[in-house]
Amino acid sequence: MKLIFGVIFQRLALSLVTIFLVSIVIFSSVTLLPGDFAKSILGQSATPETVAAFQRELGLDRPPVERYLEWIGRVAQGDLGDSFASGAGYQRSVAEVIGPRLGNTLFLAAITAVIAVPLALALGVAAALYRNSWFDRTVNATSLSTISFPEFFVAYILMLIFAVNLRLLPSLANVGPETPLDERLVKTLLPAMTLALVIIAHMLRMTRASIIALLASPYVEMARLKGVSRRRVILKHVLPNAWAPIVNIIAFNLAYLIVGVVVVEAVFVYPGVGQLMVDSVQTRDIPVVQGCALIFAATYIFLNLAADVIAIATNPRILHPR
Repeated sequence: MKLIFGVIFQRLALSLVTIFLVSIVIFSSVTLLPGDFAKSILGQSATPETVAAFQRELGLDRPPVERYLEWIGRVAQGDLGDSFASGAGYQRSVAEVIGPRLGNTLFLAAITAVIAVPLALALGVAAALYRNSWFDRTVNATSLSTISFPEFFVAYILMLIFAVNLRLLPSLANVGPETPLDERLVKTLLPAMTLALVIIAHMLRMTRASIIALLASPYVEMARLKGVSRRRVILKHVLPNAWAPIVNIIAFNLAYLIVGVVVVEAVFVYPGVGQLMVDSVQTRDIPVVQGCALIFAATYIFLNLAADVIAIATNPRILHPR
C-alpha cells in the first residue's frame, strides 16, 4: 500500500511539474501571437500615444518575464486574471468569462461519453472475441474510415444528412443559460454524434487490441487447456486484467473530449470553451486565451493521472512488471 501511495504521489508531482512547463509554453506562444490587442480595440487610426497609454493600463508594456511571473503567481492562487474585453465600466475576471462556457463544454463531453464509451467497449470486446469474422472486418473497416476523416468533415456530413436533407436536427447548437434541458439535448446531439464517431473509432480499436493481446496470454491458454468454458475465461481471466488498459483508453478519450472540441464547437457555433478560445484569439484577449489553454492542458494531464491511479488500484502488478 505504501508503494502504491508513493507512486501516486510521484506521478502527481510530475503532473504539477508538467503543468508548470506547459504554462511557460502557453504564455510564450500567446505572447508571440501576431497583432496587438490595444490596436485591435482602439483601431488603426489611434495615435501611438493613445496605444502606449492603453498598453500601460493593461500592463502590456512590461517585460514578458515579469508578466509571466505575475500571471503564474495569480494562477497558483486560483486567479486567472481579468479579461481585456471587459464590459463598459467594469472588468470581468477570466473565471467569470470561462465558467458558463466550461459548463457547456462539460455537458457536451458528458453526452458524448454516455453515447460513445459503452458502445465502443461493447464493439471492441465483440470484435476481439470474433476476430477475423465478418463482424470484425466490418467494424475495422468502418472505424478506419471514421479515423481517416477530420472532425470538421464528419461534422459537415452529419449536418448535411440530419439538418439539411432529413431536417431532424438543428444545424447550429446555439444554446444559452435559459435553454430548457430537452431543447439543449436536441441542439447538442449533432456535435455529440460528431465527437462520438471519432472517439468510438479510437476507443474500439484500442480495446480490441488489448483484449486480443490478453487472449493470447499463457494463463488464458492454460485455462482453455484445462477445459474452462469460454464465458468463464473471459469473465474471470480476461476482463479483470483488461481493466488497466481499458481505463487508460477511456481516460485518454475523455481527455480528448475536453481538449479536442475546438473544431467541433467552431463548426456548430457551440458556446463552449473551444469556441471562446477561437473568439479570444481573434480579439487578442490574451488572459482568456491563456486561461482556456491552461484549463485544456490541466484537464488532459489530470485525466491521464486519474487513469494511472485507477489502473494501479485495479491491477497492482503494474508496479512490478517483471
